[in-house]
Amino acid sequence: MRHPEFVEKRSRYRFSRRWRAGSRWISLFVAQLVCVLIAGAAAAQNDASALAAHIAPQVTLGASEAVANAAKLPLEQQVKWLRNAAQSGALEQMDDAQLVALFESFDPLTLPRYIEEGPNAYPSYEFTMLRQERIRGIWPRRPDHMLVRLTREPLRIYGRWLPDGPHSGQEIIYDASKRADEMYGHLGGIFNIIPLWTSINGTLARSQSNHKVRDLGTEFIAQQFLDEGKKFANVGITRPAEIDVRTVDGVRVIAFTYETPTGQPEYYAKKEVLGLDLRHPYFRMAESYGNDGQIFERIVFLTITPKTFDDMAFDPKNPEYRF
Repeated sequence: MRHPEFVEKRSRYRFSRRWRAGSRWISLFVAQLVCVLIAGAAAAQNDASALAAHIAPQVTLGASEAVANAAKLPLEQQVKWLRNAAQSGALEQMDDAQLVALFESFDPLTLPRYIEEGPNAYPSYEFTMLRQERIRGIWPRRPDHMLVRLTREPLRIYGRWLPDGPHSGQEIIYDASKRADEMYGHLGGIFNIIPLWTSINGTLARSQSNHKVRDLGTEFIAQQFLDEGKKFANVGITRPAEIDVRTVDGVRVIAFTYETPTGQPEYYAKKEVLGLDLRHPYFRMAESYGNDGQIFERIVFLTITPKTFDDMAFDPKNPEYRF
């Protein structure tokens, strides 16, 4: 018969030996797991580094080398590269010569695809703009300065002419869900006490602009660029006549000048100059020239801010407004 104390000691010994063996197995497993995790993290880091170097090489390379590398990418990758460079701020950090070299090196379809994929605006936003149009042959001495609030689905627009422009005090409201073919507004000055409904195609609406109220916003210019671009391609025009960098009313843009072979009426203009925003796929500036070489339209978006509006933003009863 075994002594109880001996049995207990032997039992403890066996348990201790098994525990040490199990502990060694667990330690080996944990060590292997750590190695796998470290290797995986290193691979992921390498993949991320490779992707960053491919899509946004300006982060690690000089801008000039980044331009050279971007020019070698296929079309789809150039569009992705351009979007990433704009969103990251790398595009606006380039100097003028680098920007011109970059866009001159791109595939002719890169810019149209970048604009087409958008977004060319926000679902709901507020912007300020300068607008000049030649009406009945007369070019205004000063641009209209406007504040516009716009939302989509349904399309609703509030516009106010600001004090430093020639039509100071005017206001309009357009709500496609209520009257798709009419807008509500009043003139400035002593006539601002007479708000009325008027056709968006009527004489009053056309007295200050060749456009409809629905054309307000960055989307219209982007779509016009794409529509005219198809006409250009049909006659073999795939690249702009000139690319340069400009600062227009405090806004730095990369400007593309397109010249058409015949001009109006086949095309919107004989010559178009479009200034691309350096952070977003929309144009901040547009200039249009007629067959006589004279400018007939100039639009500059000074500020563009995404905002959410309630119903009062498009209600004449809003106490902020003067209807």
